[in-house]
Formats: sequence, structure tokens, C-alpha cells
Amino acid sequence: MCSGFAVTTCENKNLKRGKRILEIATRFRLDPFTPLCDNADMKEPSSTLRETDDEARKLARILLRSARYAALAVLDPETGFPFASRVLLGTDIDGVPVILVSALSTHTKALAADARVSLLTGEPGKGDPLAHARLTTQCHAEQVERDTPLHARIRSRFLNRHAKAKLYIDFPDFRFFRLIPQSASLNGGFGRAYILDGSDLVIHSRANDDIAEKADAAVQDLVARHPDLMLALTSRLKAPEAGPWRICGVDSEGFDMISGDLLMRCEFDIPAEDLDHICSNISKIAYLIP
Repeated sequence: MCSGFAVTTCENKNLKRGKRILEIATRFRLDPFTPLCDNADMKEPSSTLRETDDEARKLARILLRSARYAALAVLDPETGFPFASRVLLGTDIDGVPVILVSALSTHTKALAADARVSLLTGEPGKGDPLAHARLTTQCHAEQVERDTPLHARIRSRFLNRHAKAKLYIDFPDFRFFRLIPQSASLNGGFGRAYILDGSDLVIHSRANDDIAEKADAAVQDLVARHPDLMLALTSRLKAPEAGPWRICGVDSEGFDMISGDLLMRCEFDIPAEDLDHICSNISKIAYLIP
């Protein structure tokens, strides 16, 4: 029994406790009238993961391919502790994320000892940062050897996105790593969690090499034939009015546009089979009435 002031205090505590039980029950879809302390009837709450569908895969690809930088987590070989850093991010023609790092940095030394890495991409916006979509991608790092066609391709694509990197990209201690996705965890906002396979983030196309070889020339030709293309694209895609936009990368699943520090990714509804198909898709997005 409670009495006097204590009665009011107990009643308030009970009200607060009741509200908390209802909040927990609603979150985990439990029956609030089932005692949680009854081990005989206690059940594990249902998983908060959703079934991974095409919409989730598309959002994950956009979060990865539209990121100019990312948080990179490695394992420090000296201490065994996770070590997180910020890196510039690019993509190869197959959608695989690419980083440019110095051999003098802690994370590069860690990669030499253990190739397992994790990337965090996704920009927070106004309000609660946890309400905005983000993607954690677990990868296996593979160093790109200099003086190879692969290095030349990645270098060109990286500079199209990060022009200022030209100041140090050819320094002898700098090297590229391709981060091959193994799995990924997508949080699309509260109540929207998905697990993806690494292959969901990679472009599997026989035309990748041919597209990469001719992409820059094809884009230049497309813009030359349609001088108002970028204006039409920025209007259609509702790009921020930050300055002139340009296409900085294409692949069979979409294209990237950049303006200063802003980067946008546009995914095709249907993957393109070749460069002509890519240019056709870009034109349709720019000029066709939705």
C-alpha cells in the first residue's frame, strides 16, 4: 500500500511504466498483456529485417555510387582495434568502390596486414541523422598495380570525380584499392533494414570493358550533339542549382553527375547493353515527358 505523497509517486511511476511497456510492445509487435517475465511463454521478438527487394537493392547502389567520400574501417595490426578513417571514394566500371590512399597512412598499413574492410556511406540530412538512409558494406580490398590497363581506367574515372586529386594521384606512395563487396547492411531509415549480398552491388555485364574504353568519348559526343543536355538533365532530375553540372561517369546501370562538391547518381530502369544504349537512356531521361 502507498499513502499520501507516496501514492501519487507510485501512480506516476506505474503510468510511466505502462507507457514504456506499450512502446516496447508496439516496436516489437508484442502483446502488451503477455508477461515478459514468464519464461514458459516468452518468445523471441520478430526480426526487424525486411525482405530484400529490388527497391532496396537500388537504394543501396545509389548510396554507394553517389558517395564522394566514405568512412573506412580497418583492423589495426598492432593493437587489433578497429580503426576508422575518411577516404575519397570512386567506382570502377563494374560498380566496385575504389579508394586512393597513401602507403604512409595507418589504414593502408592495416590493409597490407588484413584485407577486410568496412565502408559506411550515406549523407545525414536535417533532423535526426539516424532517420536518413545509410549503407555499411563489408569488402575485401585488392590493390591495383601501377602501369596496367586497370590502373589507367580507374585513374581516369577517379579524376573525373575528384579533379583535385590530380595534385597527388601519381605520387609514388599513393595507390588504388578496389574494395570488392562481400555483403552489405542497408538501413533505409527507421524500420527499414535489409541484408544484401555483395553481388547485389556489382555490375555483371560482358560489355563493361568496352564501355569503359569508349565512355569518355561517347559522353563528349552526346553533349556535343545536344548542347542543352545538361540543362535538361538537371531540370528533369531536380538537381540543386549549385553551378554547372557535368556527367562524370557512366556504366551499364546508370550515370553520375557532378557540380563542385555535389554528386548525383541516376540509375536506369533497365541496364544498358552497350554505349549506344547508355546514351539513348540518358537522352530519354533528359527529354522525354514523364
